[in-house]
Amino acid sequence: MRPELSNWSPPPADKGQPRQVRRILGLFRPYRGRLAIVGLLVGAASLVGVATPFLLKAILDTAIPEGRTGLLTLLALGMIASAVLSGVFGVLQTLISTTVGQRVMHDLRTAVYGRLQRMSLAFFTRTRTGEVQSRIANDIGGMQATVTSTATSLVSNLTSVVATIVAMVALDWRLTVVSLLLLPVFVWISRRVGNERKKITTQRQKQMAAMAATVTESLSVSGILLGRTMGRADSLTKSFAEESEALVDLEVRSNMAGRWRMSVIGIVMAAMPAVIYWTAGIALELGGPSISIGTLVAFVSLQQGLFRPTVSLLATGVQIQTSLALFQRIFEYLDLPIDITEPENPVHLDQVKGEIRFEDVEFRYDDKGAPILKDIDVTVPAGGSLAVVGPTGSGKSTLSYLVPRLYDVTGGRVTLDGVDVRDLDFDTLARAVGVVSQETYLFHASVAENLRFAKPDATDEELYTAARAAQIHEHIASLPDGYDTVVGERGHRFSGGEKQRLAIARTILRDPPVLILDEATSALDTRTEHAVQEAIDALSANRTTLTIAHRLSTIRSADQIVVLDAGQAVERGTHEELLAAEGRYAALVHRDAQLEPTR
Repeated sequence: MRPELSNWSPPPADKGQPRQVRRILGLFRPYRGRLAIVGLLVGAASLVGVATPFLLKAILDTAIPEGRTGLLTLLALGMIASAVLSGVFGVLQTLISTTVGQRVMHDLRTAVYGRLQRMSLAFFTRTRTGEVQSRIANDIGGMQATVTSTATSLVSNLTSVVATIVAMVALDWRLTVVSLLLLPVFVWISRRVGNERKKITTQRQKQMAAMAATVTESLSVSGILLGRTMGRADSLTKSFAEESEALVDLEVRSNMAGRWRMSVIGIVMAAMPAVIYWTAGIALELGGPSISIGTLVAFVSLQQGLFRPTVSLLATGVQIQTSLALFQRIFEYLDLPIDITEPENPVHLDQVKGEIRFEDVEFRYDDKGAPILKDIDVTVPAGGSLAVVGPTGSGKSTLSYLVPRLYDVTGGRVTLDGVDVRDLDFDTLARAVGVVSQETYLFHASVAENLRFAKPDATDEELYTAARAAQIHEHIASLPDGYDTVVGERGHRFSGGEKQRLAIARTILRDPPVLILDEATSALDTRTEHAVQEAIDALSANRTTLTIAHRLSTIRSADQIVVLDAGQAVERGTHEELLAAEGRYAALVHRDAQLEPTR
């Protein structure tokens, strides 16, 4: 793993805000054709909306005073048509903009999920699952209003404001100046409110992520079992209540931030018609130019029409600033450095024999930490078997993870059929290396779906054959729903041995030439271990096998045994050779022999 990943932290949001805004706009670039249509609809709707006050002016100043019934009818029909067209344009723009927004959210969700799929195992060992889920669900979900309607609302309201102001100037520029005197103050207030809400939103999303992590961990099957058996159910409920209480406070603060200031804007805008009437009256009283009733009513109508988009535009500005906090959290994940990547021109192997070499291998988690593995030189011939033993923390599992590139070496190299695994394409590695670990993971799906995860196009007969080889077919067939039986959360409807044999069947179905067995039977009782070991023996036949062993009775027939201690290979040889040497391996065997009766 590259050292910079473990030391990486996101850049401060404020310093990169202009770049962040450009990046957000870039999300909409693939849909610029549809957005152009939305823009045309918005412009058309704004023009139609602005026309209504002019029709009203003509009705009041000309059609009614002059008794022109025909003109009155046309003007009235024009107002009705304006309302109909505005409604149609509004529905169409909402449909297109919502579709574009949902596509952008889909792109973001897919991009984040794809990015996380490419992260190394190290990232997930130090990140809570609930935190990851919160970024995808809560953060992207929280941006829904922004990406589905804010862009359209921004363009629509801005167009309406500009068109209305132009129309107001055309009616009377003096009244327009009076109407817009306080607009700069309103903009300044909305920016202040936006910055305040942005800070609170960042805190709120972190709290939501923490609460999601607590739910994920404590309400899983394993979490419930642990909480009940440890008598911590009340304590966990209290802890969740405290986190929920903190979220309540943040939600209230978020909703109330700047609420009074925005209300003042609304009050002033609502009072502006009275100011206009008063200004027109005072101007007339002081001998100023007279304003017709039609002009005055049309102007106030336009001003009222200006009120809604102006307030909405200010609110949209606040919402955009708030959403920047959510985008920042998403971009943090999209910007995570990927330390395990394919080379520019990867090597593809159509046929894999299975020879594995560890050549002067060194591995450490970061450049400041001590090496976990060092000076490892081991060769496993194609079809051969290597067993790795040693005390807890000696680096056994880490060594096995270097072959499928769950981690990358920090020194030396690991080769498959003479090719550095870092030079291979991911497809070759995935086909070549199968892993059966102690912690079997099964999806909350049917047995058949879990098995087909290894080979989606597998036939039923192939499933049965793999299950028979893993000695689990008879048990599955005896279930009421057979292979359609849902295994439950993490497979808890099956015993440990049954889950392990399902995992073995899944690996048999994939048929990899290289097999890694990471303490696959260490958590099982002796009887179950024997059944699983028979399945493993069937799986290991004619494959290159790397076994991480806890119980040494399972690896006596290995072609080569390596003993690790503090990340170094301190002994190697066959079972008989190492027993005869009476070194650390022999001590481990004697320890196992003493513990055997207690199992």
